[in-house]
Amino acid sequence: MRFLSFIVIFVLALVQVSFFRNDPTKSLSKKTEKENAPYSGEPLCRNVVGLPNQKTSFCEDYIFDQTLYDLRLDTLKQVQFWRDVMNLQEDSSLVNLAASRRVFERISTAAWNKKSDSLKAVYRDSIRGLNCLDTTKKILITSGKKFFYDFDKASENLHNGINCFISNGVDPWYAQAILLIESPNKLQKSNVGAYGPFQLMKDVARMYGLKVNKQIDERANFERSAYAASSLIKKICIPYTKKMLDSLKIANYNEHDLWFRLLVMHSYHAGAYNVQKALFAFNPCEGGMELVYGLWRTQTKRFKSASQNYSQLILAAMLEMDARRSELKLAKL
Repeated sequence: MRFLSFIVIFVLALVQVSFFRNDPTKSLSKKTEKENAPYSGEPLCRNVVGLPNQKTSFCEDYIFDQTLYDLRLDTLKQVQFWRDVMNLQEDSSLVNLAASRRVFERISTAAWNKKSDSLKAVYRDSIRGLNCLDTTKKILITSGKKFFYDFDKASENLHNGINCFISNGVDPWYAQAILLIESPNKLQKSNVGAYGPFQLMKDVARMYGLKVNKQIDERANFERSAYAASSLIKKICIPYTKKMLDSLKIANYNEHDLWFRLLVMHSYHAGAYNVQKALFAFNPCEGGMELVYGLWRTQTKRFKSASQNYSQLILAAMLEMDARRSELKLAKL
């Protein structure tokens, strides 16, 4: 009888240990420990912190970039403009000055679309006249994109994307930047044929071993797409960015500098050759954010508005995501 009692106690102890190991509250407490502290260990992980996921109650990986605030990039008009657009419903539009993204007023998107071309021209002229602008100043009407920039949806992929890039030896900051702005709400195809969470072109995907044909498109596979995107950055975008800087005689830069990363992202989006053409159009003599600002002001045949805006969108999305993280942290207090 004593032996039987011992067996029962032993089995109950095993069940208790098993439950403790799998208790979701215990797992959560361990994960939330890193919420307020950077990831330690590997250099690629040094800026990875925790981001609370409201749906799963777990803490997911997220990259916090203090440089955004140290350089006061949150105060830039262009960045503030895109943050406004990301929070604006598509039925509203912002009337703005292309050069500086100064906003003049908010209008109805539907009402604007109903205007004839001649009335649109008259309206733009009236904005120039009221604000003492010459006729060469470009006035844009930018509709809200809140439906597209779904940060709750995008955040679900950050943990996986960050770890996929790290496993391929690539700075995970790039994974976060791409996932926040390329396809943050759902899988979709761009007007030039890019597809998947990392918006890869067919040729690029095939170059890194993905199957893309009439029967299958592995660009929709997150891990496979992440491998191809990180390989593209590691083997083409970063090396060619270095070559561009060498040709401009710009040296003594750090690959982890924000401006260098943004330049790499411009190559990811527009292609290194097109970025080089844009750089040579204003011929910068040193690195830093001024070089990136130069790209914002420069247009060439294959480096137009979408290319100029690309790094502005990255900065805006990073700041929006960080604001969301701060709100979630305060909600937990």
